[in-house]
Amino acid sequence: MNILPLTQGYPGKSTQHGGLGWSSVTLVRHGERLILADTGSFGMRSLLAQRLAAHGVEPGEVTDILLTHAHYDHAANYLLFPSATVWVGAAELEWAAGREPGFDPLPELYAADLASNPRTRRVSEDGEIFPGVEAFAAAGHTPGSLVFRVDGSVLFSGDAAKNRAELLGGDVDMTLDRDASRASVHKILTLWREHPDTLLVPGHDVPMLWHGRPVYTDTRRAGIRSWFGEDLAATTEFDLTEGDDH
Repeated sequence: MNILPLTQGYPGKSTQHGGLGWSSVTLVRHGERLILADTGSFGMRSLLAQRLAAHGVEPGEVTDILLTHAHYDHAANYLLFPSATVWVGAAELEWAAGREPGFDPLPELYAADLASNPRTRRVSEDGEIFPGVEAFAAAGHTPGSLVFRVDGSVLFSGDAAKNRAELLGGDVDMTLDRDASRASVHKILTLWREHPDTLLVPGHDVPMLWHGRPVYTDTRRAGIRSWFGEDLAATTEFDLTEGDDH
């Protein structure tokens, strides 16, 4: 198995412009399959194209997409991978496709397409969905959120446990059902500790190993370049990793 991070999740929210939506997108080579764990937001499209090309991967080569949930920053780009089977929670799809548009992160038209798309596969119970890949219900953030485990050694928690703070604190930010979310965080911690050296990839943080506590396996990278003046050559850069001592 080969794990290829395409984008690194960021544990933060915008203070003035709504959701930030910088989520983790990971490519996994597993046997004959090329698996994408979540697909990122619209703003990531050019970056995803660059990162896929850097790994020598054509979008049509992706065989499977594991959607942890239906929010735009995790699910919006599944249409860019025309040959991939899309695995998503049955409860998630029923909720997402059956509700009226709202002021939240759900892309309603994409949910409607997922519900009718012949490439969609609904996951209705815990267990193996295809050889080497398991799915586990992790409701709370959304009604049908899933956690995926690949080869018993990589765990994708999506937004059921978005970051290190949620994993350590046991409580969550942004949830439709706080009690369910707390139970899901506990379930994720149990799954994580079942096998030594399991890599956990959260929805909005750097991948981690459990060594008595979460330990990051990479350096956080995040920033913004802004144009405040009258010349495009004059930019101001903001490092969004300041204060990160982990």
